[in-house]
Amino acid sequence: MEIQLRPKSKWKKYSLWTIAIILVLLAAAFFMMFGYLSRSLPNTEGEIKIGSIAAQVNVNRDGNGVPHIIAANERDLFIAQGYVQAQDRLFQMDLSRRQASGRLSEVIGDATVENDKYFRTLGLRRAAEASYEAYSPKAKQTLSWFAEGVNLYIKELKESGKWPVEFSILGYEPEEWSAADSLTIGKYMAYDLGGHWESQAFRYYLLQQFPEEKAYELFPSYPEEAPYIIEKHNLNLEESFASAVTPPEFNGSNNWVAAGSKTASGKPILADDPHLSLSTPSIWYQMRLQSPGMNVSGVIFAGIPGIILGHNEHIAWGVTNTGPDVQDLYIEKRNPADKYEFLFNKKWEKAKVIEEPIKVKGKDPIDYQVTITRHGPVISEFAAESGKDTVLSLQWTALEPSKELEAILKMNKAADWDQFEQALELFHTPAQNFVFASPDGTIAYKANGKIPIRKKGDGLFPVPGWTDDYGWEGYIPYDELPKTINPEEGFISTANNKVIDDSYPYHISHDWAQPYRQMRIQEFLKSKDNLTANDMMSLQMDQKNLQAQEFIPVFLSEISEPSSNIEKEALSILSNWDYNDSKDEAAPLIFNLWMKSISDVLFEDQISPEMKKLFKGQKQAVDELLRNAASGKESRWIDEKGGLQEVLSQSLRSALQEAADLQGNNLSKWKWGDYHQLAFSHPLSSVKPLNYLFNREGRLPVGGSSVTVQAAANKKDGTVNHGGPWRFVIDTDNMNTAYHLVGPGQSGHPLSPWYHDQMNDWAEGNYHQTTLSEEKTEHTLLLKP
Repeated sequence: MEIQLRPKSKWKKYSLWTIAIILVLLAAAFFMMFGYLSRSLPNTEGEIKIGSIAAQVNVNRDGNGVPHIIAANERDLFIAQGYVQAQDRLFQMDLSRRQASGRLSEVIGDATVENDKYFRTLGLRRAAEASYEAYSPKAKQTLSWFAEGVNLYIKELKESGKWPVEFSILGYEPEEWSAADSLTIGKYMAYDLGGHWESQAFRYYLLQQFPEEKAYELFPSYPEEAPYIIEKHNLNLEESFASAVTPPEFNGSNNWVAAGSKTASGKPILADDPHLSLSTPSIWYQMRLQSPGMNVSGVIFAGIPGIILGHNEHIAWGVTNTGPDVQDLYIEKRNPADKYEFLFNKKWEKAKVIEEPIKVKGKDPIDYQVTITRHGPVISEFAAESGKDTVLSLQWTALEPSKELEAILKMNKAADWDQFEQALELFHTPAQNFVFASPDGTIAYKANGKIPIRKKGDGLFPVPGWTDDYGWEGYIPYDELPKTINPEEGFISTANNKVIDDSYPYHISHDWAQPYRQMRIQEFLKSKDNLTANDMMSLQMDQKNLQAQEFIPVFLSEISEPSSNIEKEALSILSNWDYNDSKDEAAPLIFNLWMKSISDVLFEDQISPEMKKLFKGQKQAVDELLRNAASGKESRWIDEKGGLQEVLSQSLRSALQEAADLQGNNLSKWKWGDYHQLAFSHPLSSVKPLNYLFNREGRLPVGGSSVTVQAAANKKDGTVNHGGPWRFVIDTDNMNTAYHLVGPGQSGHPLSPWYHDQMNDWAEGNYHQTTLSEEKTEHTLLLKP
């Protein structure tokens, strides 16, 4: 027995030693990595001599990592703002300017070449540089101060070598910051909030591929003037736009303001939650800026000075996306003898050609040219030739010089509605729905920005570029933009819905969000008086699904005889649902997968993936098809699939099969939150194993959906990637204090306590307070001359 036991004993002994050594090595590797990452954590306490500034600047960070920058003059204030933003978000800032400028391939490689071609073609950087020349000397000075602050931090990193880990992973150091970088990021946000060229291209495609009556069913309105687009042109839109970088369809927002007559405090309350991509770090950066004559708090995009949304001591404001038709695609006829000439008013006109060589990491530069007609850049050939003799060019307000930063700086100091509205006159793009509140009792709204007036056509289709019949003849006059001040209802709300009725003399847009968020907001505000800030935060977290409330009764009446036990059980669950998209219920899972499946049944085999990417109003179109079919109207899309009952039955079977594959066959255990989960992914986390470094371990189940006030749109795999990264509420009875949420947190450094500290708060609706006063803060950094 002893002879047999000895080998086992030795094996056991060696195994334990091996395991122990592996654990020690892993622990050592962990501590080495932790130590390496810790080196690049920015200093948030103590003193730093940064030079350049004239007097000491206090950077007081509260418990949520929000920097309160207090300076003796504006020059020092904006230098410090640039420095502090770079402390927390330098990699994000660099990535943003590279994305918008078409320079990602320099640091990433081949994978982003098409992306770079697209943004070089659009010319956001060119537009930003042209805008800089239009700014006042004061605004240019502010941009210069901010850039100086960023560069002071970059210089500090060059000397210490303690770069944020993303730069080490990608193996490069950022260039110095410039005023044009800030303006380019501003232009990128105009791009991100869209302008509908994709919808024009998609409608053009529909009329080329389908019978007119069938194509028109997917239009937002039946076109009165369509003959010119019926002519076929040699354009391969699927190939041309296969690599187009299109903004998320759901970039929208909620905002509202209640008058003192409806609030418990007797003063207006304002709420705002702009909807953009949910990522790490947050697209928003929260700050407070104080110097003589300015004390303003709110959020800004990292890389830009000032505060774009928030409040000062006198006023508060918020925005949603107006979504106007500010882009036009022009069908350009090319000279067969000279590809750089295009027909205009019976003459060949030379286009402008810009050389845009693209540097690629580890490879030779790629020669690339951008062709610009009188209307704008040719965008149909950035990836492939769209047609031998015909191309599409883009005219867009954001490609013109504009002065949004000038507007922001004036907004930050405005003391009443009149001053605020004067500032808005300089805010041209993107066009936004501004709501306003002041403790003097004023509530107001304005649909603001440059919205073109067309000689002919209304932004529904691409238009002929070879004649001046379809050009722009100016913009809606500023004083005639939609506006309301102190309405009788006692509140104003917007949720990307139609701005004004058809009696308005100017065209704004064909494309509006599904109406359910606005309907729910108005339902809530109409039903209550004595509103408080807590009520507004509760409304921002509201999960009532009015789309389900509209369609579930229709679906149940159409499928009165389910074909299987699982269908019977699913319909029973839906019939007893309260229409809240709760994370713990099965009904939201069934309904939302069902709606997705209806789209698949209707379009999957008829519209290519390349063109579905341009189908921006798909959900609105499906709603209307269902609505019309339920009321007995003919629908080619539904009838060709066997009628409404067959479409609903087929899509229900598919949805239930998907749910069963995900969560098993026991419907009582199905949960919306087991599929619908929050991630806040970092841009480098798609490269494994970097996801373990940059992303929170595991995901958070969340309620809501794309149609609820608590916006939480998801990808096909259920990942919630779109909503309100920043939520904001203020009762103007106390202008010192406001309530904020910035998901997932303030910092871009994975070891910072403020990296993902607001992720759970975002999911659960736990807001933090930020004040305008110098209350005790947890971390104080003194920037000294």
